[in-house]
Amino acid sequence: MNLLLDSHIVLWWLSDDPRLSRKARRLIEGADQVFVSAATTWELAVKASLGKLRMPEGFVEVVEEEGFTHLPITPVHAMAVRSLPWHHRDPFDRILLAQAMVEGLRLVSADQALVPYGRFVIRV
Repeated sequence: MNLLLDSHIVLWWLSDDPRLSRKARRLIEGADQVFVSAATTWELAVKASLGKLRMPEGFVEVVEEEGFTHLPITPVHAMAVRSLPWHHRDPFDRILLAQAMVEGLRLVSADQALVPYGRFVIRV
């Protein structure tokens, strides 16, 4: 199975945060390929610049060292946002959902608000 990690899941994985569930750990460890979206890097950089969180130094390289693959945002991903129902309004989450849909990935998230998107989301 190929996974796309929500922003908080990436941070929790990289910091070995106890909020990362066993289910999430098993999924990530057993995945064929794990992706981190450019939208996640962007969201975390914005929040770090506002002082809302601490982002690991060399985040891009750290993600690669973990064996994760960076997923760029393409025009096809951007256009796919149009077809998503408005269960959730966060633009970063909506682009992640669109990427999961277009690329055949499962979005791993602890966010209850994403559950209505069904098969594209694995809530952990």
